[in-house]
Amino acid sequence: MKKVLLLLAEGFEEIEALGTVDVLRRMNVQVITAGLTARQVIGSHQITVTADTVLAEVDGDQFDAVVLPGGLPGASYLYDDERVIALLKKFAADGKITAAICAAPMVLDKAGLLKEGCFTMYPAQDLYKHLSNGKRPRPESVITHGTVITGKGPGATFEFAGAVALALKTPPELVSGVLSGMFVK
Repeated sequence: MKKVLLLLAEGFEEIEALGTVDVLRRMNVQVITAGLTARQVIGSHQITVTADTVLAEVDGDQFDAVVLPGGLPGASYLYDDERVIALLKKFAADGKITAAICAAPMVLDKAGLLKEGCFTMYPAQDLYKHLSNGKRPRPESVITHGTVITGKGPGATFEFAGAVALALKTPPELVSGVLSGMFVK
């Protein structure tokens, strides 16, 4: 069974985090949530979640992919944490999947993983200042470019989770079956 690490920082976007966990688990992907600094993490809409572990206890070699939900200030905390940047760089160097949605693609860019014209993210000028070399996102809901997957925002959560599952070689018929069973177009 493929194994995904999903990072939670204070102020994460609940739909993107919990929706992704839920959908991936329905697709037989093991998901472990890790709080950035504590197991109890409060989302951007004041929903408290108990993570499975904390980042300090994570062995990245045990995972096939890492997922970063957006939300503010959660994505900013991920952006500022050098452990997260180092983890992303290691995943990329090992050919593993790195995925981020909403504001979190800026974290992938800080790690040097985004290519111009090959990503999407939440369309907000105040987020673009964190992108290197004047990069701008494309308007699509979800983009997969090699081992990098990006999503636009909460409304793209189902499609984003499906893209992560497909990148992990989950059978396409399982992915489409789960999504259609949830009435996702």
